[in-house]
Order: sequence, then structure tokens, then C-alpha cells
Amino acid sequence: MSDEALILFANDAFYNAFAARDFPAMEDIWTKDTEPTCVHPGWPPLVGRNQVMNSWRDILNDDESSPIACTNAQAYRCGEGAYVTCHEHMGRSFLIATNIFLRENGQWKIIHHQAGAALSPNRTTQATSTLQ
Repeated sequence: MSDEALILFANDAFYNAFAARDFPAMEDIWTKDTEPTCVHPGWPPLVGRNQVMNSWRDILNDDESSPIACTNAQAYRCGEGAYVTCHEHMGRSFLIATNIFLRENGQWKIIHHQAGAALSPNRTTQATSTLQ
């Protein structure tokens, strides 16, 4: 399997854990050897495994949070690191996200996640095409 496919597989594992509200799976996809960071929409930056994992525990335990789906994922390799840009669909909201990965013990693990508000992917494509 190519590195790009493995990176996208790790990204899928993150969103599958998120969608299933599976905290043990969420814990597993995050780095254990490097200090992770995370910026949820509207939150201050979270630094360190305890802060990041506590935030995910709270989010996954919130029965009122919207379901999530990931689309338009694109992987980019940078030496022993990689990142994925994608769209997150949460109910009627759209977010743009960047997930940064680092190879840890032969597996791609998230070291940073950041998501923020965005236009719908269709409107983004239309806006981009009018700028060209």
C-alpha cells in the first residue's frame, strides 16, 4: 500500500472514531511519542496529550453533537510527516480541516488537528473557478 493510501487510511480511522464516538479508537490514532496539539472551532489551542484527549472525550460523550462525515481528503507527504486537508460535514455546517500526521512505530499518527468554518465544498469549487 502506498504512503498516500496509508495516510488517508489513518485519516479515515480518525473520522470513523469521531463518527462512532469511539474514544478508545480516537486515543489510538493520536501520537503517544510526540506532544499533540488541537484547535477545535471556537476553542483555544490545546497542547499535550491530556488536554487533547480530554477534549475528545468531552466531544464524543456529548449526545447533542452533530454527526460528522469527511470528504475531499487529500494527502501530502513531507519526509517523515504528512498532512491531510479535507472538508468536514456536521449537520448543515461545513468545516475545512487539516490533520497532521507523523510516522510513529511504522504507523501514521495524528499530531495536530485543526478545523474551522468554511463554505460548502460546492460553493468553494465555484468560488475557486471564478478566481482563475
